[in-house]
Amino acid sequence: MLLNLITPAELHKLDSVDYIGLGMKVLGAVVLLVLGAWLAARLANVLQRALGRAHVDPTLTGFLRNLTYGVLIAFVLVMVLQQLGVPSAPLVAALGTAGLAVGLSLQGSLSNLASGVLLIVFRPFKIGDSVTVGGINGTVQGINLMHTQVQKSDGTMVVIPNAKVGGDAILNFSQLGRLRFELNVGIGYECSIDQAIAEVKALMDADERLMKTPAHVVWVNQLGDYAVNLQIRAFTNGNDFYVAQYDLLKAIKERFDEVGISMPGPQQQITVVNNPAPEAKP
Repeated sequence: MLLNLITPAELHKLDSVDYIGLGMKVLGAVVLLVLGAWLAARLANVLQRALGRAHVDPTLTGFLRNLTYGVLIAFVLVMVLQQLGVPSAPLVAALGTAGLAVGLSLQGSLSNLASGVLLIVFRPFKIGDSVTVGGINGTVQGINLMHTQVQKSDGTMVVIPNAKVGGDAILNFSQLGRLRFELNVGIGYECSIDQAIAEVKALMDADERLMKTPAHVVWVNQLGDYAVNLQIRAFTNGNDFYVAQYDLLKAIKERFDEVGISMPGPQQQITVVNNPAPEAKP
């Protein structure tokens, strides 16, 4: 009965209007998608250039640029689906649920990511610094959003998750540009303490690797069992830290040999008591 009330001309007109409306929606969605993607990329690039001018770390700059672009694209997709007539509330709920599931499954990686961002922003160390991080002592070779690379003194490369780096104490031996070392040298009790101290200070003054400020010092640290122990303290830069100590110890030994200052090793005194032999009984 209803079909009999609609003439073929009217039915053709109704179908044309439906197709035109659907086509307009699709066309609008395509235009919105193209313009939205272009605008998202444009805004993300503007943010990247602004962070570059602010001298933000390139790793963090790239991460923030990609994060901004991804968030904007997500908004664009929601708007496109709304343009096509898809309800947005279920879509947003689905995206939230998916995000929660992904976050729970990747919480370890997200912890590394968050720590990596903090390390890059606050910069407790940089590439080339001598540090102790995550219980590992070595030189920083690389820092990214997920892990930190540290080369130990034996040449071993250690990759440490940033969550472990940020969750423990960080010792930076290079940040202030100087390190203090301590050496202990023993001299004989029969030797002159003042002469020994003067000889050591002369050697330290002649070594350009040892900083004049703070001043290096030599004092009597202990009266040991077999030697008078002198303690030597001096500051040097990180690159010369070990070599300066080795060279100074070698120079002290050679100078003490020249001027006759002894450096005794551990000694033991043994007392032999001669008791008369008991007389033989007749």
